[in-house]
Amino acid sequence: MLARHIQYFLAVAENQGFTRAAAALHVSQPALSQQVRQLEESLGAQLFDRSGRKTRLTDAGEVYLRYALRAAQELREGKRAIHDVGDLSRGTLRIAVTPTFTTYLVGPLVEAFHSRYPNITLNVHELAQEHMENLLLTDELDVGIAFDEVHAPDIVAYPLLVETLALVVGSRHPLAGERAIDLETLNAQSLILLSKAFATREQIDRYCNQHGIRPRVAMEANVIGALIEVVRRTTLATLLPAAIAREHPELVSVELGPHRLERTAVLMQRKNVYQSSAARAFVALAKEMAGDLTNRTKE
Repeated sequence: MLARHIQYFLAVAENQGFTRAAAALHVSQPALSQQVRQLEESLGAQLFDRSGRKTRLTDAGEVYLRYALRAAQELREGKRAIHDVGDLSRGTLRIAVTPTFTTYLVGPLVEAFHSRYPNITLNVHELAQEHMENLLLTDELDVGIAFDEVHAPDIVAYPLLVETLALVVGSRHPLAGERAIDLETLNAQSLILLSKAFATREQIDRYCNQHGIRPRVAMEANVIGALIEVVRRTTLATLLPAAIAREHPELVSVELGPHRLERTAVLMQRKNVYQSSAARAFVALAKEMAGDLTNRTKE
């Protein structure tokens, strides 16, 4: 009963009216109004101002809203906990990744997880890190894979691997035979880079500013696949994780020196969140595969 009262209260607050809230909940308006009245009577406070064209929260309603949102989130987690199956014979896992991880890490990781736990439904999202953190905080994601520049205090991050970015060129590029280049050579390159919407681009720009590099950015792309195709087919170069080049035979990674461009990949979860068996299994597998990937890179 309490869960229903909270659900109805939140619907009216979100829709700023009983009519739209009733339609969203697929209940009659009188039934909805009655439930909200009962809640107000039990609390001894009026939660909504019904005098205007729009139904607005009173001061008491604004206070109660914060706790109702928290309670609704806890109830959702409780429902998932009840339905969680320890033997991983069924279940759902919601994960998100930043785009540059998709090719060489997330693809093999999802493949391995599905092979081990074929009855777990995976919902995979490719998101910017800030959006990912917001969804973790509102319990709309279970696990995120991003970078160690975590912003929200209620997010906990576990180091996964250290990723090295390199100059990535096509096999016919003049620098394709080089093992490494200095910063002066990098400064002379014409590049295609990810757009500024990507965390990777922010890290690249910061690296260039720190070392006084002003390369010519001839093109930008907001899709990793398109960027790779341009590099493969032209003499433009890019800056991407070296591991991506290893996944594409027609691409070559050239090490940056003397200062490497490195960043740490992390697993992100909300602090003190209920962890399903599927989430625990995914985190363990991600750490295992990241360790294997790190060892292969060193060989």
